[in-house]
Amino acid sequence: MFIDYYETLEISPNANSETIERIFRHFAMRYHPDNQNTGDEARFSEIVEAHNTLRDPVKRAQYDIQYKDHLNLRRELTEEAGNTKGIERDVVIQAKVLSLLYVKRRQDVNNPGIGDTELERLSDCPREHLEFHLWYLKAKGWIARIENGMFAITVDGIDRANSEHRRDTSTRLLDHTS
Repeated sequence: MFIDYYETLEISPNANSETIERIFRHFAMRYHPDNQNTGDEARFSEIVEAHNTLRDPVKRAQYDIQYKDHLNLRRELTEEAGNTKGIERDVVIQAKVLSLLYVKRRQDVNNPGIGDTELERLSDCPREHLEFHLWYLKAKGWIARIENGMFAITVDGIDRANSEHRRDTSTRLLDHTS
């Protein structure tokens, strides 16, 4: 897991070596385990680790590469979280998976399963993306793995699918008024 050493020392990534040393000394005195008022061994260890990395020019250069990668991942995450089309697409894929498993169960109640590869093909969703949807649907209790390792819709999943596809019951099949 990535640790933001700049955040740990509460400094800018552009901080010079003098600033790093000054801030380190300040925090080291505050959090040193021997300090009876504010000592914190875990926090002290984090500060020492950050300082040891950022004070060495070679280690800092290597760390800065990881730091920039981390910032890019955070930016991508923020952009995707702000894009509601991704969430809408996820809802469609989840509904499609539920519908596929619903129809399979209805067609053959004794053999209701669809395998991972077939679900991937039928849903037109790559395996690495489908894993999220399968995890979600399983966690909600709407699908489950059956004895043969395939996925099948559960009773709760059928209820969910039905609630999403309610029919307009006010429509008459035959209109005898004319």
